[in-house]
Amino acid sequence: LGSRASLLRLYHRFRALDRNKKGYLSRVDLQQIGALAVNPLGERIIDSFFPDGNLRVDFPGFVRVLAHFRPVDDDDSGMRDPKQPEPLNSRMNKLRFVFQLYDLDRDGKISRHEMLQVLRLMVGVQVTEEQLESITDRTVQEADEDGDGAVSFLEFTKSLEKMDIEQKMSIRILK
Repeated sequence: LGSRASLLRLYHRFRALDRNKKGYLSRVDLQQIGALAVNPLGERIIDSFFPDGNLRVDFPGFVRVLAHFRPVDDDDSGMRDPKQPEPLNSRMNKLRFVFQLYDLDRDGKISRHEMLQVLRLMVGVQVTEEQLESITDRTVQEADEDGDGAVSFLEFTKSLEKMDIEQKMSIRILK
């Protein structure tokens, strides 16, 4: 999951965010992270720290979510033991993480409504509702290969095939 030094830096960051020395972080603690505060999907990323309606995240849980954002090291891609689980920061796991930011009802598909919600968060007020609906329809249509009006995880990964998700999906958490 990274070197001992980077784990130690994360631990210090965890302790700094844990202002009342509770031993866990709440939503409010995570909202102090500047990179998340300015990210249009920041609240949804924060949600991912609290699966199953938990209200607190301990250090191992904190590290597990952040591992998705670790850049992929070029040197460790070819030497991975196939019997070992795929690292959390692999392309597939990064895509899975992003997919679940869209798939709010966890049904394994991104509906038109879910896509519209995410695009609304990302573009803010710069476009009219009509333009946003049109962008949403086009986005879903382009990715939706089986014609069910939604985007499955497989369709999602195909539509992002050419995107450099490894570089786009890294957050500076230590500053």
